[in-house]
Amino acid sequence: MISHPPRPARRPPGPVDVVLPCLNEAEALPWVLDRIPPGWRALVVDNGSTDGSADVARELGATVVHEERRGFGAACHAGLTAATADIVCFCDCDASLDPACLLPFVDEVRDGDADLVLGRRRPRGRGAWPPHARAGNLALARMLRRRTGLRLHDLGPLRAARREPLLALGLTDRRSGYPLQMVVRAADAGWRVTEHDVPYLPRTGASKVTGTWRGTWQAVRDMSRVLAEPPAAPSRTPASSAASSPSQGGAAQ
Repeated sequence: MISHPPRPARRPPGPVDVVLPCLNEAEALPWVLDRIPPGWRALVVDNGSTDGSADVARELGATVVHEERRGFGAACHAGLTAATADIVCFCDCDASLDPACLLPFVDEVRDGDADLVLGRRRPRGRGAWPPHARAGNLALARMLRRRTGLRLHDLGPLRAARREPLLALGLTDRRSGYPLQMVVRAADAGWRVTEHDVPYLPRTGASKVTGTWRGTWQAVRDMSRVLAEPPAAPSRTPASSAASSPSQGGAAQ
């Protein structure tokens, strides 16, 4: 059954931080930052760019965070720790995903209907999602289902959740396994995880991970290690779960 995205929000609902891990994305940044909803803050986490990405982001009004440790997870977590808004979103910085699609995700979290909302990528255009990358993603989704019971179709980077419960998950992966570890630990904590279709566009520039078989294999290997971790003990319930379902497990800082 195909999951359709929620109805778009009429207006941006309050402050939100959007974490944008960035490595040499100067060409894509103008489009990405232009799509950030008004009133939200873009946190561009520069992970060692050599093309002036940080300067471009700063000139376009984004807050720039520098993370010297290389790795997708390292950049994402640096952005999460730098965030101050109650709700934090994540989005790739290569123009393959539209940050404006996060509006209904944030509404769903804020209204207490979900604790973590993910974007299920639907490719638009030739080359948007190479076959080897799609196959790797499918295999990981099946392994995730066996590990957690979550019936997700994608482990894509577009997502939204509350900041303090995210920090309380104690995420430790600093490579390609970070997005998966977030989902696994959220599931272990009893979070309500939902996904909705989002357009997936051909990225600007060359992919650092899934553009090659080698990169895809490394990502799958990183994520397989995450799936092999023992279940983490839940702490407290996320605010959205506590408001609507006292029996729902979760985590909060």
